[in-house]
This record gives sequence, C-alpha cells and structure tokens, in this order.
Amino acid sequence: MAESETRYRVGGMDCASCATKIDTAVRRVAGVADVSVSVMAGTMTVRHDGSSDLKAIEKKVTGLGYSVAPLSGNAAPAHERGPQHRHDHGHDHRDHADHDHEHAVHDHESHDHAGHSHDHASHDHDDHGEKEIEGLHGHDHAPMAGPWWQSKKGRLTILSGAALVVAYTVGHLVPAIASYAFIVAMLIGLVPIARRAVMAAFSGTPFSIEMLMTIAAVGAVIINAGEEAATVVFLFLVGELLEGVAAGKARESIQSLTALVPKTALLEDNGQTREVPAESLSVGAVIMVRPGDRISADGVVVSGESAIDEAPVTGESTPVRKGVDAIVFAGTVNGDAVLRVRVTAAAADNTIARVVKLVEEAQESKAPTERFIDRFSRYYTPGVVLVAALVAVVPPLLLGGSWSEWVYKGLAILLIGCPCALVISTPAAIAASLSSGARRGLLMKGGAVLETLGKVTMVAFDKTGTLTEGKPQVTDIVSFGLSETQVLSRAAVLEQGSSHPLALAILNRAKADGVPVPPAFELEALPGKGVSGKVGGETLDLLSPSAARERGALDGEKDARITVLNDEGKSVSVLLVDGVAAGLIAMRDEPRADAKAGLSTLESAGVKAMMLTGDNERTAAAVAKMLGIDWRGEMMPEDKQRVVGELKRQGFIVAKVGDGINDAPALAAADIGIAMGGGTDVALETADAAVLHGRVGDVARMIELSKRTMRNILQNISIALGLKAVFLVTTIAGITGLWPAILADTGATVLVTINALRLLRVKG
Repeated sequence: MAESETRYRVGGMDCASCATKIDTAVRRVAGVADVSVSVMAGTMTVRHDGSSDLKAIEKKVTGLGYSVAPLSGNAAPAHERGPQHRHDHGHDHRDHADHDHEHAVHDHESHDHAGHSHDHASHDHDDHGEKEIEGLHGHDHAPMAGPWWQSKKGRLTILSGAALVVAYTVGHLVPAIASYAFIVAMLIGLVPIARRAVMAAFSGTPFSIEMLMTIAAVGAVIINAGEEAATVVFLFLVGELLEGVAAGKARESIQSLTALVPKTALLEDNGQTREVPAESLSVGAVIMVRPGDRISADGVVVSGESAIDEAPVTGESTPVRKGVDAIVFAGTVNGDAVLRVRVTAAAADNTIARVVKLVEEAQESKAPTERFIDRFSRYYTPGVVLVAALVAVVPPLLLGGSWSEWVYKGLAILLIGCPCALVISTPAAIAASLSSGARRGLLMKGGAVLETLGKVTMVAFDKTGTLTEGKPQVTDIVSFGLSETQVLSRAAVLEQGSSHPLALAILNRAKADGVPVPPAFELEALPGKGVSGKVGGETLDLLSPSAARERGALDGEKDARITVLNDEGKSVSVLLVDGVAAGLIAMRDEPRADAKAGLSTLESAGVKAMMLTGDNERTAAAVAKMLGIDWRGEMMPEDKQRVVGELKRQGFIVAKVGDGINDAPALAAADIGIAMGGGTDVALETADAAVLHGRVGDVARMIELSKRTMRNILQNISIALGLKAVFLVTTIAGITGLWPAILADTGATVLVTINALRLLRVKG
C-alpha cells in the first residue's frame, strides 16, 4: 500500500520530552510507519500506510494533553511535505486539557489556518497560543500569546497557590482540620498532573515527570507531610510556567524572522499598481517598492537604483547600493528611490521562509551529544526511581531507621531525579545557535553539522565566486598614443550588445568612468579572435593577443607588456585602430573585498585554508599570492573531490566552500560542505551549511558560533548534573527536603534554558 503523509499542528509543546511522549504514543497506533515531531515548528508529521485511523492518532495526542489540528492541504493525505526529523527525548513534559476544549480548539485551528502555507508553521503556531493553552504542563505558549495569567496553565498555578494560602489560613484557625485543608489544596494541582501521568504510562512512557511527581505527592500525604506535598505541587506548576516562558523566547527569535516580511505588496498590473497580499505574488510578477518600504518578495531589480538596508536579514549595518539586475531579499528595506522588482520566488520559498524552514528542520536532526544524552536519560530516570526506592526501604528495614524519615528522603530523591534540565541542555543551545546563525545568513542543517563545524581544521575554498567576485573587472588600461579614456571608449563601442563576461567588464568600466560610447556600424564577430567594426571613419578591432600577432600589430615591447600582464593572471585584449595597436585592456576576476580579512580570521583561529580552482596555473597563482593562501589550479570537479579525500586522510577535518554547482562532488566528500552566496538553490540542497551573503569571513563566524555552542552545552550539562548532585547529597544528609528538590529541578531547567538563550545574542 502506498505510504502517505499527514502533517498536524500540535499546540502545547516546548521541550524535547513532549516530542518523545507524543512520538512514543503515536507509533503505537496501527498502520503508522514513522513519526517526526518538531518542537520548534510545533508540528508532527505522520507517515502511515493509509489504513491508520487518523482520529485515533489525534485522540492519542489530545489524551496526552496537547491540542492537535491537521495542517491545511492535508484533507487528502499529503505527499508533498518536506521532511521533519525526530526528537527522541528521554525527559517528559506535561500538559493536559479537557478534551471538549481541545476539540473546539482543534476545529477552530484547522479552520483558522486553512489558508496558510506550512512555511509559516512556527509563526501560526503561536498566533493561537491563547486558544491552545492547555493544562498545566502545556508547555503552552501563554507568555507569548497574551498574558500568562490568562492561560490555562497560568490559571491552574494561581488556583493552586490560592488554595495553598487558604489551607495555611484555615490550618492556623482550626488546627484540627489543617491536614485535610492541605490535602485539598494539593489535589487541585495534582489531579491534572496525575491524569496525564496515567495517559503517558498507557502510551508507553511510564517514567514521566508527572508520574514521579504524583508518586512523591501521594507518598508525602501518606507519611503526614501534606503541607509539603501541597507546596511541592504548587512549586512544580510555577516551574512549568517559567519553562514555558523560556522556551517561548527561543521560538520567538525564529518567528521574528518571518515577521520581517510585509503582508502586502504593490503589484503592477496593466500600468496600474494595486495593493495585494504578499502571499499571492507569483513568480515573474513585477512589484513597486517605495522608498522606506520593506521589500515583500525575493526578486531582481528591473528598474531604479537605491541603497538597500539589509540589516534585518544579514545584520550588515551599511546599506548596499543595488541597481538593475541586482538580487534583493524579502524583508530588507528600500532606502532612497523607487524600485521595480521582478519576483523570483513565491512567498513560501523566499529566502526568509526557506531559512525558517531549514532551521526548524535542522533543530530536529540530532547532534551526537544530544543522542548520547537521550540514551543516558533513558537509563537515568528508571535508575533514579530505583535509588529512591532503595533509600526509602533499606535503612528502615536493615538499619532500624525511621520509616517516615527515609520514605520522605526517597520521595525527595524522586523529584531531584527528573531529567528535564539534562535533556533540554543540548537542544536548547542548538536551537538558539541555529536561529542566531540564521539571522546572520549562516544556515546550518542540524545539530550534527553545528557540532562538526567547531572541529574543522582545514577549509578548502573554490576560487571563482567564492574568494573572488566571480566576474572579471578591468584592472589595467595601457595606451599607445591615445588617452586611456579614448582606448576604453573605442573598446566599449565594439562590445555593445555582447553578453560575454569580458565584454561586460569593459562596458561596466566605461559606465563607471562616464566614458561616452557612440554607436558603431558594421560590427562583426571574429570567432575565436575578437570583434571589429567602424566608428566615425575609423576601423576598430578588439582582438586576442594571438590574433593581433597574426596581423603583425605587436612589436617586442608591446608583447613584453602583454606577458607581464598575463603573468599577473590577467586576460588581455588588444585594441587596433586602422590596423595599428592603440592600447591594451587587461581584465581579471578580482578577490572579494573581504576575502583577505576573512582568511586571516580563520588563520588566527588556527584553521588552515587552501584554494582549489579550475582556472589556469598563472591566474590561480596570482590570486593566491594576493590572498596569501595555499592553492591548486587546473582542477576538474573530480580532482577537487580527490584533494578533499587526500586532506581527510592526512587527518584534517575538512570544510569545502563552493558555489554549489560544479563543487557538488567535493562538497559531498568533505566533512562539512558549505555553499556560498549566489548558488544558494543547488547549494542548499547539496551542502550541510550555507553562507547566504557570500562573505568569506562568515565561514570563520560559523566555526566560532559552533565553538561557542559546544562550550554552552558543556556549561548546561554541568549546571544540570551539578545541581542534582548537590541536592542528592544534602537530601540524604537530611539538610534539604521535598520542596528544595523541586526547586533544584525546575531551577536547573530554567537556568539551562536562559544560558542557552545567551547564544541568540549576535556577536560581531
């Protein structure tokens, strides 16, 4: 039977364990082949053989306390959806709601978002936060979508706190019923928790935090610690609320990207302009962008020239001048003149939407550290339950200890043991890092890529379009008898209308220098040799040096000049006026303005660099000398791939940087393939990472971001395990009790999340 795919929006997830719990439960439904849950996007993709009862899948998810709604375009099983990867997380997070409410939300949502493309998944996800704020570990996004106290989780926390205050008051006034008052206060918060604990256990997750919490609270009541049990439940709810706030912050940073793109555009239609929704723009449409407006789609400038502020997308503070044929991105701001832009990508495929989608998917593809922690926590939680049971039972049975004292300590250990902080330590840092990178045009496909980048010791760069501008520029004008301006003007006359890169270099230079270019007559291309034509009574030829020699137009001195220019890696054209050499024009693909600085940043970080190019040895040597970089020339794509293999055998961790098309084999062979600038489409498919703005220095920034992330993960793991170790010792020693244990767990989770969010701050 053909497999089909259905995508859902899931409300109320903010951590890895929510994803695991949903994943475990849905996999148990008959006919389900694979489940991928994306916490950052708030989506779930289910691959099934068509025999699955989709209602049963939804029931499983709502039973665990999350809201669920099929995404638009799913009425029939959808095949066209992009891949999402799985988060398998050993720690469990919480949320329950009454089903009726959820089905209402569910219908509302499916209706509400029917028109949206799934690229805005993360964005829409929070739009209805207020409706889906389900139960207490909703990991609902209350704080993001309206005041937290209006969320269901917020209301439950307030109610539980109020009940606690009432119980204290009643306990003081009527001591006889104090213990019952605290039990009632505890049940207000515990019932929804216990309900979810049972659902999770039936769905295949017996060691959920809810279960640990329920056992501890009920146990505390049995040993007459009702007051503490009620306090612990309240603190647990407060912690959950704080976690929801912290997780929402990480998600917001990505959504703020989608918010950059304006909702409307001015479409040109039969000479008129009218305002239309940006989502409705089709490829090829022409839009008008007024000064000060945000550009509403990716496109190419058709007319006008203006300074574009790309800071929202690239973080680059100085505006970039863009004229006809320049590429502009959605979300950037037009500066000082009206532009007409031809749309090159639909809303769902514009740069920002692609970045958001890539980052969301990347956050679900796991890093090695993350996989290790998952495995660790899978044994860790049952291990903690075992230790807690032994602490509760062994001293009273074998050492004559007091039952209530040791059972109490056992319950505290149960609470300390929750692996939330540990499990979220890695994904939180990776999520923050990927979104921080994306805001600067550094795209990385997943945690594994992010981890490997920090270990890179050798970067192999392609030359054309990567280290150099990718288009030749006029470097020298040598004149014999005429002025430089006259030489340039006559050469430009002959090249009018040609689209050859060398011809464009001459025309661009003439335009930049404001040189007049009169019309020419009888223009004729001389295949393999050059062009000739007549202007104002002169016969002009622009020839290759060899064609000029054939005509006997070059003497020894002029030949020597050509040789010097060739040795500098430049291509030379010879201008003849009435058969006599009147000047030389030398052109070369010049290094990018930031190439040298970018390479020295890499070098200072201890990373070696090498240039691999298909260009001839002379040109390669000249560019390499200017940049001070090791090089290999005259390489076919398979040669580049071979060199990457050799470098790996020498023990280097190799990153290959190229523009994606001819570099695909080498990009795939390297430990990390990084696509650069112009080749984004193909590049984004084949490479592991991409530098959208084509700056050489961005490669060093990517490596630095990776190193910062790995340091952050290490700090997170230390915070999580360190706090637990301290409280484990103080609990057994009898210094701290149940409620500090809960504070230790929640406190660690919040600290870890806040530490990870530091990565969102863009440095440099």
